[in-house]
Amino acid sequence: MSECSGREEPLVYINGELVPKSDAKISVFDHGLLYGDGVFEGIRVYGGKVFRLDEHIDRLYESAHCIWLKIPMTKEEMRQAILQTVRANRLTDAYIRVVVTRGVGDLGLDPWKCSNPSIIIIADRIELFPSQLYENGIEAVIVSTRRNSPQALNPAIKSLNYLNNILAKIEAKSAGKQEAIMLTIDGYVAEGSGENIFIVKNGCLHTPPVYMGILRGITRGVVLELACKLNIPAYETVLTPRDLYTADECFLTGTGAEIVPIVAIDERTINGGKPGPITRQLMRAFRELTMTEGTPVYE
Repeated sequence: MSECSGREEPLVYINGELVPKSDAKISVFDHGLLYGDGVFEGIRVYGGKVFRLDEHIDRLYESAHCIWLKIPMTKEEMRQAILQTVRANRLTDAYIRVVVTRGVGDLGLDPWKCSNPSIIIIADRIELFPSQLYENGIEAVIVSTRRNSPQALNPAIKSLNYLNNILAKIEAKSAGKQEAIMLTIDGYVAEGSGENIFIVKNGCLHTPPVYMGILRGITRGVVLELACKLNIPAYETVLTPRDLYTADECFLTGTGAEIVPIVAIDERTINGGKPGPITRQLMRAFRELTMTEGTPVYE
């Protein structure tokens, strides 16, 4: 199946209809726009197969449930709508963004005044980091913007309100680095601006536990599965900035980023400023898995 050519306008799914990108619009009174009131998922397509589709859909519905947002379609209907959108754009490798907002209301906060939730599905391409950085690694900085407290807005909810993450990304870019590392309110390592974080120390893999107030990343879970298969000891560990500085290896994971090595944090080099062997082993295993596993788009 050939990729959608640059001359063709992408189609976007909005509330049951596929419309050209230039006509893909929602009301300015939608609470997703006015207040970031909604949830989303990012999903990848590799070689005509949607990777971990059901896991992403489950997390989408969990996030919605946590904010008292009822998605007006079943999980199976959502699944078919996602596949339909990818097929309509004739994509074999893509990034899918699924957005569910509270819907149209008035200028007040009251969510009960909103009409039906808006459902938006976009299938397009994404490149969070230039390809050479996967080979050479990125530099990161620990930022002053702390990760949202679970007692305020739980990071386990993948909500449309990403200002916390954006402020962290701005700090990193202002420091001339590709990525931010965010700490919890108590000063422990949380995650990147949009990715989970891992370190390698003495041959063992470590990543912050979910109870520290981080997103339960799908790619994070895949890496833990791969580590088990590859006989790499893996632990959920409370980490400090010092643990990052003294790590043998470090990398980020996310649907958009996949697995990207970190070779320096706060100007402190890691593994001599190059990606480490366990990181590379996991990157290869992840790539192999994405080429063999997934929900077929075209049958």
